[in-house]
Amino acid sequence: MTFIYKKGIFVQAVTRGDGFVGEEVTHTVRTVRSVPLKLKQPIDIEVGGEIYMPIKSFEKLNKNLSSSASLSKGEGDKKFANPRNAAAGTIRQLDPKIAAKRDLQAFFYSIYSLEAKYPSAPRTQFQALEFLQDLGFRVEKHYKKIDKIQQAKDFFEDIKKIRHRLGYEIDGIAVKVNDLSLQNKLGRTAKYVRWACAYKFAAQQAATQIKAIQVQVGRTGKLTPVAVLEPVRVAGSTVSRATLHNEDEIKRLGIKIGDTVIIQKAGDVIPEIVKVLPKLRTGREKEFHMPAKCPVCGSEVKRKAGEADYYCTNKNCFSVHKRKLYHFVSRRAFDIDGLGPKILDQLINEGLIKDAADIFTLKQGDLEPLEGFAAKAADNLIKAIDARRQIDLARFIYALGIRNVGEQTAIDLANKFKSFEKLKLAAQALSPDSESNELEQIEDIGPVVAKSVAEWFKDKNNLKFVEKLFKNGVKVIGPSAPAAKFAKKLAGKTFVLTGALSSMSRDEAWAKIRQLGGRVSSSVSKKTDYVVVGEEPGSKYEQAKKLGVKIIGEKAFLDMIRQV
Repeated sequence: MTFIYKKGIFVQAVTRGDGFVGEEVTHTVRTVRSVPLKLKQPIDIEVGGEIYMPIKSFEKLNKNLSSSASLSKGEGDKKFANPRNAAAGTIRQLDPKIAAKRDLQAFFYSIYSLEAKYPSAPRTQFQALEFLQDLGFRVEKHYKKIDKIQQAKDFFEDIKKIRHRLGYEIDGIAVKVNDLSLQNKLGRTAKYVRWACAYKFAAQQAATQIKAIQVQVGRTGKLTPVAVLEPVRVAGSTVSRATLHNEDEIKRLGIKIGDTVIIQKAGDVIPEIVKVLPKLRTGREKEFHMPAKCPVCGSEVKRKAGEADYYCTNKNCFSVHKRKLYHFVSRRAFDIDGLGPKILDQLINEGLIKDAADIFTLKQGDLEPLEGFAAKAADNLIKAIDARRQIDLARFIYALGIRNVGEQTAIDLANKFKSFEKLKLAAQALSPDSESNELEQIEDIGPVVAKSVAEWFKDKNNLKFVEKLFKNGVKVIGPSAPAAKFAKKLAGKTFVLTGALSSMSRDEAWAKIRQLGGRVSSSVSKKTDYVVVGEEPGSKYEQAKKLGVKIIGEKAFLDMIRQV
């Protein structure tokens, strides 16, 4: 995150965003006590830092969010998965009073710019940290100047021993070139520096027991088995559930209900089962079988030929309806801040909404009488809804929840047709026996995806829903083109990512690929150009080797996306 000071006064804070555009969060950052509002010297300076949430504060916040009392204070509608998400969610709050009540802290580590006339500017990274402290910035105390690689390895081992006593989560250390003039010569891209690297800890693992396997029904009707675990602490948080993806994955791992298993967090975030310990079986373990009936509505469940997943056959399944609503407001779709599953459930139960289009008819007076809604909380939610009435075409297509249409496919459709009306006409013109059509002319859109899109647009109820959205004030704008200078660098190339990257999140990597004209896929096929492998890669790595797809590491990937 970037923090800007003019004449020693804090004036602005901006997230790093997608590498080109960040999000201004000055209103919430002002509430973080360890962010100085006035420096000890009246200088113009731009610094880099990190906002985080201490582990104890995170646990306290989740405890508060799990109680109904927290809703009346406008503190949100769901528990956070980890301190990183909690800090990011808090910083993005519309109401700074909510951020002020949550214990956020900050560390500062870089000087991005300093007024030219300043007489004694730091010449090394070490001096920069001392200079920041002299100005009143809070700097993490565990840093050291070294001369040899072995010293970096020793420092890494020392930090690994004390990481759980720090009071906040870390996943490794950063090794930087000390000489700032050398840093300048080595250079950087919009997002990544060439003079530093991350040295990550291995994924933490723990043993626990599978108490049960529950089946969730998603927005497309897909049934997903989820392991209910004996709660265990892993990588700084307590894990009690882990997705098992599908029946084939359960068979691959040889999982039974009651098994003792090894779990870890992929990228220190997502819990996953990596191994079964069959020697610890008692004989009481039970085989798991996918249900023949939907666990929510009782309708028949079917598995299509050639697919790994089972689906509920009832289009009006209540769980499907709710999941579609959750998907509609999610971050990659309409991204309505503060409107999560609990509040959506409340609005449905109170009869205030029947579908997602009704969200845009809500008034402050509708919300204030509800349990957990004070006037301020109701006002904030209405403002958040109003802020999302205009939406990019790709996000809009993704938000509709069309089966087999993920984020990348939605982007491809938006780039091809430029408007929702043109997409609708192309989909409705598709006939079952046509050998060629506009949809399948798009790279990586085959007959299965084309059929899903056509079926969605030929359903009168879906079209009525879209008309209702437009009537209620939703406006769809055309796709935004990537910067022309770099747009074609990865044109025609398809990437699949597996494992955790040390220099960026998965979302950031996807955004960078798309900005440079490339495509992102969630599965490996013969059409995949590159599989980018990070730490703890999954089954996509093995699939890439089997198909002979080119596999590259993080360094090669960073070189590829570097803007030259």
